[in-house]
Amino acid sequence: MATYSHSRVSTFENCPYKYKLQYIDREQPEIENTIEAFMGDMVHQSLEDLYKRKKFKQRVSRESLIKFYRDLWEKEYSEDIKVVKEGKNSDNYRKMGEQFLSDYYDRYKPFEQLTILGLETQDRMTLPDGNQWHVRIDKFACDDEGNYYVCDYKTNSRMKDQEEADSDRQLAMYSIWVKDKFKDCKSVKLLWHMLAFDKEVISERTDEQSKQLQESVMQLIHKIETATKEKEFPTNITALCDYCGFKSKCPSFKHKVELDKKAEESVEKFKKDDGLKIVDEFSEVKIKLKEFEEKEAELKEKLIAFSKQLKVDIIYGSNNSAKVKEYEKIVLPEDETEKEAFIQLLKDKGLWDEFSSINFMRLQSKALKDELDKSINEKLGREKDFRISLSKRKDLEDE
Repeated sequence: MATYSHSRVSTFENCPYKYKLQYIDREQPEIENTIEAFMGDMVHQSLEDLYKRKKFKQRVSRESLIKFYRDLWEKEYSEDIKVVKEGKNSDNYRKMGEQFLSDYYDRYKPFEQLTILGLETQDRMTLPDGNQWHVRIDKFACDDEGNYYVCDYKTNSRMKDQEEADSDRQLAMYSIWVKDKFKDCKSVKLLWHMLAFDKEVISERTDEQSKQLQESVMQLIHKIETATKEKEFPTNITALCDYCGFKSKCPSFKHKVELDKKAEESVEKFKKDDGLKIVDEFSEVKIKLKEFEEKEAELKEKLIAFSKQLKVDIIYGSNNSAKVKEYEKIVLPEDETEKEAFIQLLKDKGLWDEFSSINFMRLQSKALKDELDKSINEKLGREKDFRISLSKRKDLEDE
């Protein structure tokens, strides 16, 4: 049995190939840290220090909190920390962190609303399937009425709404651990400190919801284990790719990284890249094919018009002739209700088996998702094929 965490299973959901590199191959990312993650870590450590000092009855002023944060930033910051967003620099993020801490201080001072049970609490709990789940809570607290609080500091620039909080997996899984560990627990409040907005978002889970959540997590773990066994880890391109540290090892970005390096060296090296030349030529051919298809349709219309005008059915060129023949074709009902009624009529007349055919695309989809009966799946052969599609490069769209 293995140990899983919210971070680990989320990585698989976002990109199975990144999961492979990070958790199976144990590859080291080229980007060790981004400025967003670094700032978040500095804020977390500063708040942890605040509560530790409060535990020992030390006076904590806003100024001392900000000073701790600034000193920690200066000590830990390095130039290899990546700033992804254009127009921003590290100083912008440092000041943001200071504002988050200042707002938090003003909202919660003197920090005695709850009894702090743990900071950066870590533990493991055993899932019904035998796997372990890693528990890591930023701030764990309780009040005098048997209410426990699982608190998470969020420094991201997007506000978590109530619907998102009520469907969140991370803290909800931790609430299961709380109810198991503390028998006097009457309720578990899941609390997100949205530091960028100086707001709180609170959610709770019923026992039934917690049970369903565990089931969904175990299903996801089974999916991960199946992918691991079958070595199937496709890439998934999303906005998160901008923050990924594995681009040079990713099949979806490896060639782009090589191209960028060549472009930095010289324009000549960039233009001589074999892959670049093939894609550019393929793109030109696709454009020409589309133009030819459009031209073909236009010429067909002209030939039909010419045929009608002169009342001829063969039109002669220098080396070829074009025969224009009018024919009749049937058109099936387009309205869904009418279409269903027509299909039912064919069935009633005993003609459906003769005229119907297998919907190959639907059959393939269900087969690949393992949604067909085993006896049907066994009759289907499988082979690898390739699909090539062209799209505009995202990084060039604004140029």
